[in-house]
Amino acid sequence: MNQQEKTSGRNLSNFMEFVLLDFADVPHLQWFLFGLFLIIYIIIVMSNGTIFLVTRLDSALQSPMYFFLSSFSFLEICYVSVTLPRMLMNLATQRRRIALLACATQMCLVLILGGTECLLLAVMAYDRYVAICNPLQYPLIMNHGACIQLVTASWTIGIPVMIGQTYQIFSLHFCGSNQINHFFCDIPPILKLACGNTFINEMLVFIVAVLFVMVPFILIVGSYSKIISTILKLPSATSRMKAFSTCSSHLMVVMLFFGSAIITYLRPKSGQPEGTDKVLSLFYTILTPMFNPMIYSLRNKDVIMALRKLLCNKSLY
Repeated sequence: MNQQEKTSGRNLSNFMEFVLLDFADVPHLQWFLFGLFLIIYIIIVMSNGTIFLVTRLDSALQSPMYFFLSSFSFLEICYVSVTLPRMLMNLATQRRRIALLACATQMCLVLILGGTECLLLAVMAYDRYVAICNPLQYPLIMNHGACIQLVTASWTIGIPVMIGQTYQIFSLHFCGSNQINHFFCDIPPILKLACGNTFINEMLVFIVAVLFVMVPFILIVGSYSKIISTILKLPSATSRMKAFSTCSSHLMVVMLFFGSAIITYLRPKSGQPEGTDKVLSLFYTILTPMFNPMIYSLRNKDVIMALRKLLCNKSLY
């Protein structure tokens, strides 16, 4: 890192940019990391895009479960596109500066889309709960209008909260270094740059994290407790295996995403090694969007058959 990118002893409230360090501590791996994350980004966009198209175009995949899955795949594309392109540009050009407004915008979008993912995963768990625990009422409860309302609420309910969260973070005074030890503008590393007492800000972050991370997680755990209880009562071993297969993929995604997010935003900050937030955030911002299509498609025969049908139709032209 050259000397001009180091700032000390000044109030950064008037200094209109930060420096994202991302992986500057391993300069010999810059091009390797660029290639790795470029491949990951392409995989995420293509795989989630394929699931989105297949679930939209195939008439056999028009149930609520696949409607939520298509919304989830579209969300993953948006989510990863907020962070990865900027990181790829930084790795390729070694120009890691980001304007204050751009940093605030990126944080706000990450928070909105991350909150949407938490809520949408809870909605998907509720869908599986109704399908397995109350199958006779499933078509009535999860009708098309209800599905649209649930997805719309997942996308919009967190917008004012996350905008307010971003505003209160960037209303702080920053002093000393302007270097963010992260690959995107996330709350924990930016709070470390703030001057004075940030206890109130940390408490607000904690409250929002509880509402948008812990509450959906608890609802998901409650749904799966009911689901597992119902599955164990099924008389047929084949039926039990089919039900477990349907839900296990969703549960795997939930544990990966919520586990890393909870540790990042709800753990005590004191005594944590430098760079811990950066490593943890790789799980919920990059690895989860990459694994989601693999988990859902490789474990779902209907999606695989729809994909084969789509590819066969394309080959006829």
